[in-house]
Amino acid sequence: MTEAACDKKVDIVLEGMTVISPVSSGKAETVTVIDKGTVAIGCGKILYAGPSPAPPEFRSAKKRIDASGMIALPGFVNAHTHTAMTLLRGYADDMVLMEWLEEKIWPIEAHLDSEDVYWGTMLACIEMIRAGVTTFADQYFFMDAAAKAVRDTGIRACLARGLIGASPDSSRALQENIDLYKAWHGEADGRITVMFGPHAPYTCPLDFLEKVMAAAEEYDAGMHIHLSETRGEVEESKARHGGMSPIELMDSIGLFEFRTLAAHCVHVSPKDIEILSAKGVGVAHNPTSNMKLASGIAPVPAMLKAGVKVGLGTDGASSNNNLDLLEEARLAAFLHKLAENDPTVIPAGQALAMATLGGAKAMGMDSEMGSLEPGKKADLILLDVNKPHMHPRHDLISHIIYSARADDVATVIINGQTVMEDGVLVGVDEQEVLAKAEERAKALVAKA
Repeated sequence: MTEAACDKKVDIVLEGMTVISPVSSGKAETVTVIDKGTVAIGCGKILYAGPSPAPPEFRSAKKRIDASGMIALPGFVNAHTHTAMTLLRGYADDMVLMEWLEEKIWPIEAHLDSEDVYWGTMLACIEMIRAGVTTFADQYFFMDAAAKAVRDTGIRACLARGLIGASPDSSRALQENIDLYKAWHGEADGRITVMFGPHAPYTCPLDFLEKVMAAAEEYDAGMHIHLSETRGEVEESKARHGGMSPIELMDSIGLFEFRTLAAHCVHVSPKDIEILSAKGVGVAHNPTSNMKLASGIAPVPAMLKAGVKVGLGTDGASSNNNLDLLEEARLAAFLHKLAENDPTVIPAGQALAMATLGGAKAMGMDSEMGSLEPGKKADLILLDVNKPHMHPRHDLISHIIYSARADDVATVIINGQTVMEDGVLVGVDEQEVLAKAEERAKALVAKA
């Protein structure tokens, strides 16, 4: 169907709800509230989002949803996770990061296979959909299996094969990332995009990173990398590379000339922040994982002030231990108020923007998603506010961040398709996923 025809074809009309959405305002975001609004969807895109009644051309549709008593929001964006690590939820807790990785996580990951990753990713996808996450950025192994899970659940994802350059199979892993791009970029009705996934500077020698950059240039793809997560990582980089931090090092080799999504960025200097801002690097802030692993507190207020594009991520479920972006937004707001000794830091509207449009900006996808605006992908959720903890309704934006829960998400629409309606997943056997994931997790642990 032509784009002009799509502009007139209305598939779904949602009406009667409060429409809340961030909008870009220079380098920052503001949040708009429409008390009684309508959203019209056609050909997978938002055709109208505004006050009721909608213009006449948007009033007739194949499906009408009475969303009275609901809030319509853009879907949440999980800007950094490792989805199949749901299989390791609770497996190795209360450990120091490098001990956790070297003694527990990397050894058990050596036993993973594609079936493990498929069912672990399926579990993650339904958990995220139930929590209102419509898009996630993933970096892991057996990513063909992860792509199939994305296809089968209807969610949107940006996938990267995790690359450990110091590993003996690094060349094969890089080829797998290339194959992933060729097979899946733009697939599943455009819901899947592919990046390259060098794990981190401390696991990827510079000569390997040069090979990754050459591949990314050939395919015009972005990068998804961990940067400056721990103080030790930064100190090691400075000792090995002439005083350069991981961020300075990556800038020096030209990595930031590619669209880059940098996870964590906890231990960053003012100079690092200047580089992130100047190079347009997106940062995925993971407050829960950083707190649980005692990695530190990222200077998010300073990054935002400098114009750095900051979204929110959950990290993997083995270091969080859930994939609830709404909880992540709340904790981000609380953490930085405490760290700055200032209750006005990261107000509710800014936390909401980070969980939606901020994540889309960090991933370089804000022209397509992250807000409820005509022309953007129809990725939105309905939040049921007919709950005791959502009354009295003094400030709905405040309620979303400080009061709402993941199970308040009633309906989820992704790419114009309903993937959950009134709390019921569409086209996915949830009980089968839970059973298969449990089975694969137990078998995996038995091999360790």
